Amino acid sequence: MATSNVQEVLPPSLDSTSEPPTLFDGTTRLYINYQCPFAQRIWITRNVKGLQHKIELVPIDLQNRPAWYKEKVYPQNKVPALEHDNKVIGESLDLITYVDSNFEGPSLLPDDSEKQKYAEELMAYSDTFLKEVYTSFKGYVEKQAGPQFDYLEKALDKFDDGPFFLGQFSQVDIAYSPFVERFQIFLQEVFKYDITSGRPKLAKWIEEVNKLDGYKQTKVDPQKVVDLYKSRFLA
Repeated sequence: MATSNVQEVLPPSLDSTSEPPTLFDGTTRLYINYQCPFAQRIWITRNVKGLQHKIELVPIDLQNRPAWYKEKVYPQNKVPALEHDNKVIGESLDLITYVDSNFEGPSLLPDDSEKQKYAEELMAYSDTFLKEVYTSFKGYVEKQAGPQFDYLEKALDKFDDGPFFLGQFSQVDIAYSPFVERFQIFLQEVFKYDITSGRPKLAKWIEEVNKLDGYKQTKVDPQKVVDLYKSRFLA
């Protein structure tokens, strides 16, 4: 899987005091937040396709967001959002597919129809996965989050032509990796729960995802994850 090795210099986040970019001037812009796992999905997609020079990152400070973002860019006032071809679109799963289909770079979906069908199933399941794991932070980790990581372990066993969900790295890995990254950190730190224990495929998957340059550049500071999740879920 070819990925760009260029270590990108990341732009500073824009806040309520920042001027907006010159909208709809032909530049393709990806509005993200450096801590947001939903935005990280598209950031990874952009990087592994080698689109660093085609899609400009515009990080938004969600704690102190600029008024122009909602007024002029994306009325939903969320990230991620992509400004492309004089329109702005959102929703992270849709954007993974959109960027993969509308831009150059290696395809992130195999031609194999069985794999495509399985990809749809796994992508559709991701919302359930998130909901169940987030809810487990209320103290039912083993009982509630455990089966979700078992689901991933089983899913990783379907194709044996590589360590990823569809064998080769794909949209499915991108959909899950930002969240698995955070859940692994938080569950270990707060609940002493190791998501890879007894799940060798998941352990190998995490190890392989971590080797990808396009992903490494998007990783979040572990302490920030712990602090944010503690304040959000355990306060």
